[in-house]
This record gives sequence, C-alpha cells and structure tokens, in this order.
Amino acid sequence: MVRGVRGERSAYRPIVSRLAEGSAPLAIARALLAAAPAREHEPVLYIADLDAIQGGAPQVGVLLELLAALPGVVLWLDAGFAEPAAARALERDLGAAAKRVRPIYGSESLASAAALDAIAQDPQAILSLDSRLERPMDPSGCWQRPEAWPATMIVMTLDRVGAGRGPDLAAFARLRALAPDRVWIGAGGLRDAQDLRTAAAAGAAGWLVASALHDGTLALV
Repeated sequence: MVRGVRGERSAYRPIVSRLAEGSAPLAIARALLAAAPAREHEPVLYIADLDAIQGGAPQVGVLLELLAALPGVVLWLDAGFAEPAAARALERDLGAAAKRVRPIYGSESLASAAALDAIAQDPQAILSLDSRLERPMDPSGCWQRPEAWPATMIVMTLDRVGAGRGPDLAAFARLRALAPDRVWIGAGGLRDAQDLRTAAAAGAAGWLVASALHDGTLALV
C-alpha cells in the first residue's frame, strides 16, 4: 500500500503509518478499523487500486484477501471502471464476496455519457467527481450532467490528498448544490477534527481520510 500525495502517482511511496508496522494492505486495513469508533452501521474502507486506475489489471488477490479476513466490512472500490461491464467482470472474479464491494466510477476513468446513464439507476454505484489543480478530470462530461448522477457522490480533490492544505469546501459546496438530494462524501485535505466538523457543517455525510490518521493528527473517538 502506498501513500497518496497530491495525485502525483509516479512519486507515491510505500506508506509509513503510526498505526501499523509495514505497508501490507491487510495490516493497514486492520489498523484503520481498530482506530475507528464503534458504529451501528457496517464499517467501510475506501480502496483506490492504482494499477487498475492506470490501465492495469485489478488486484483481485488483494481484494479477496481483504474480504476474507475482514467479514462484515464493505469496500468502496475505485478500480478505474470505464463502464459498468468492467465492474461486473470484477464482481464475477470476486464471487460471493462481491456483494460487499461497491464500485466507484471515477470521472477520470468513466468512458462515456452512456456509461454514466447506465450507472445512474444502480443503488450500489458511486460516482467520484475527480479534479486536480481546480480542473475537472472528466473525459465523458459527467460533471455537466447532475441529473444523471447516482445516489452517492464523492468530490475528490486530488491535489489536496496528503498535502495538509485542508479540504476544498468551496468546490464541495458548489457541486453539492447541483444535486443536494444525493449523499455527498468529500475527499482530500482533511487534517484534523476541526476540519471534520467544518465538512459536516457544509453538508458532507462523510470525508475520506488517510494521512491524518496515519500521521496522528486526527484521532477517531
């Protein structure tokens, strides 16, 4: 497992965490779950399969290991899905465990307007509106079609990831205002508990966070 910094993927290095020894995905996953407070709903882990996002094959073996070792955990998975058929192919590879995986369709990977239409009615589908340096990563034009967005949305500001700059709440609020009836999750930049409270006040149902947990600037209590 690597540490994401500003979306500069060629520079990513194995993660170093205060929560666990080494960088093996299962060890990191267990440490994150142990650091989280008890919740009434099932625990969720977000996974970005960088090999798949950059055009390689999904890490099926790693996913199967995580699903087998972490019963009851749901994985939100961005594996560079260009269309629903790619997600369904991975579901077949995962077998029965696939019911605990929700596919994330990143706008940087989504292939077409037709693909967006196909996921709009899928209650499990998640659309991530990806940007870097204030520029949408959006070859299919899905940023311009809020009427076709699925029920769960992520605002992913890649240049804020691991950068310690705080969340981009202005972009989050602007996009959320286009479809306020969706469930909105932010991603990138969260540093501490105050950032988390500010994000919640802005309407975020949650915020994807990694660096602040690994560095110890955010403690989940």
